[in-house]
Amino acid sequence: MPIVAEIFGAIAVIFNFIGYRQTDINRYRLISAIALLSVSIHFFLLGNAMAAGIGCLLACIRNVVATRYTGIPVLVTFVSLNLAFFFIELLYLGSGGIIAIAYASSLIFTVGSISLKSAKAIRQWFILAELLGLIFAVLVGSIFGTVFNITNLMSILFTLYQDHRREKQAKEQRPES
Repeated sequence: MPIVAEIFGAIAVIFNFIGYRQTDINRYRLISAIALLSVSIHFFLLGNAMAAGIGCLLACIRNVVATRYTGIPVLVTFVSLNLAFFFIELLYLGSGGIIAIAYASSLIFTVGSISLKSAKAIRQWFILAELLGLIFAVLVGSIFGTVFNITNLMSILFTLYQDHRREKQAKEQRPES
């Protein structure tokens, strides 16, 4: 089972790397949904990372929904689902406090994916969410979860750097008025 879990983790890494390179927000959401579904399966197969599996599965569904609907009702629905699963897992399933890290990451992704309209703003907020995901992945011993978050962070930072360079070059090329 661990080999199958890691295969799904590798698929997630590939698709999420492609997703973070998108400039169209809906294309990003759809490609990211594939990555999220893959990493969700990865975490469920690990057996000790249900919080991340649930959070990523909700995120997959959220990204698909957000391609058409991004209003307050959608935001409230997905924030509520994240909180409900957090409390169910914490209070009824007896999961440890470590799940707070996974759900905090999931909530940042949820609010950002639905509320933000700019790929650049999403990338900026997702740095924190990816760092939390990285901490969780390391703590539960997920090899590809760790790789997933590290490559996502590198991809986000690299893309933000490229965007900054392009903006700076465009400014320098404009004649002063």
